[in-house]
Amino acid sequence: MLKNEKEKKSRQLKKTAAVIKLIILLILLIGIPLYLWLFQYDTVQKFSDLGTIKEFFHAYKAESVFAYIGVQILQIIISFLPGQQIQFAAGFLFGFWLGYLYSIIGAAIGTVITYYLAKALGHDAVHIFFGEEKINRFLHKLNSKKGYIIIMLIYLIPGVPKDLCCYAAGLSEIKLKLFLVLSLVGRTPGMMGSLLIGMQAGKGDYISVIIISAIFIALFILGVIYRKKLEHWLEKLHDKFTSK
Repeated sequence: MLKNEKEKKSRQLKKTAAVIKLIILLILLIGIPLYLWLFQYDTVQKFSDLGTIKEFFHAYKAESVFAYIGVQILQIIISFLPGQQIQFAAGFLFGFWLGYLYSIIGAAIGTVITYYLAKALGHDAVHIFFGEEKINRFLHKLNSKKGYIIIMLIYLIPGVPKDLCCYAAGLSEIKLKLFLVLSLVGRTPGMMGSLLIGMQAGKGDYISVIIISAIFIALFILGVIYRKKLEHWLEKLHDKFTSK
């Protein structure tokens, strides 16, 4: 009888924990974006245009660094803000190196939070939003020998959805330190390109903006065309360092 009561309590606790996890995920992925869209629409609109983003950060000049890092963190956790345009504004406001420093700090904090959030919520909660089949397929790739290559390519190539990768990594066998390094290294080229464009646009040097944009578009196209060769090169590099 006592054993049955303990099992019943254990099942109830598991159900309660599952409901709490689901509520947390609902708030993060639906509740916050919905609240911002319905009740803070003007604020959201400010992040859809480069000029209004700059105005927003100028209005909070003293707190602009913390505001920018906070926006970067939110952009990674719930992905409702356009990261590229925010980084353009950072290049304009803070310059290249400071902009990169603040961007990488925000990206690192956001990545760590998302990674541990996925671990805390567990498979069931994450499956509800991203789909069990999709998550399992992603986990199979991340847990394979080429998992690190897949992460690098996801973060290197612009336009590839990155929010799923953060959540899947938290459920995978990949250690946080390795995932953090790979994701930040992968984010760096695109981040630097956006900052450079923003900085040159701030100076009124639109010729440089066009040249930098053209270079990054060309690199993106080459990355897509030579994805297999890039994957092979990364694999050889990995084997070289792990064999030592």
